[in-house]
Amino acid sequence: MKTIKLVVLLGNPGKMYEGNRHNAGRLLAGSLRPAPRWQAKFKGLYAPVNLADFFGQEADGCGSPREKAHFLMPETYMNLSGESVQAAAGFYRIPCDQILVVHDELELPLGQAAFKEGGGLGGHNGLRSIKACFGSADFWRLRIGIGRPGGRKDPDADISGWVLSDFTPCEAAVLPQVLDACAGALIQALLTGPDSLLPEWNRKRIFQSGAA
Repeated sequence: MKTIKLVVLLGNPGKMYEGNRHNAGRLLAGSLRPAPRWQAKFKGLYAPVNLADFFGQEADGCGSPREKAHFLMPETYMNLSGESVQAAAGFYRIPCDQILVVHDELELPLGQAAFKEGGGLGGHNGLRSIKACFGSADFWRLRIGIGRPGGRKDPDADISGWVLSDFTPCEAAVLPQVLDACAGALIQALLTGPDSLLPEWNRKRIFQSGAA
């Protein structure tokens, strides 16, 4: 079983970025129940999680759950996310392959999500920063689909403007459904390993786009 010890929720801090598509990973924190007790640490917001206490019966019924995992929301802004992740992972001696990064994903439409181990970075600056700091991209990802501008690969599309714009009212209406499903999958990944969710969560369709 693959073990995850550090969960990183990517996004940008501050009110002006709060509802951005780029903050899909950070927004997932709001779907965790009960809410983690965040503290300022490691150039971010950090929360230790005792699985049996935090996830209650789900952890109690899984056999022999690990005692603790670590949650981190970098406060360095997206392009320097790796500095925060490296600080936390270094302090707790967590190797790259025991880190799971939750982030927005252009290559998946809104309503889909996927777990992935290692691989390419898809031009995501947060992932690039983490790879630069660790010298490796062998971390796990939970990719939350936000789609591309116009729903197609357009070389002239304003990707930066797209990811830094807010979800539309229609998108925001269904986003909690996506985040709740991803939060449940994240809990399961901590309890039984992210590999146990493959291939079910390879482009997992949480709802049918356009039908929600």
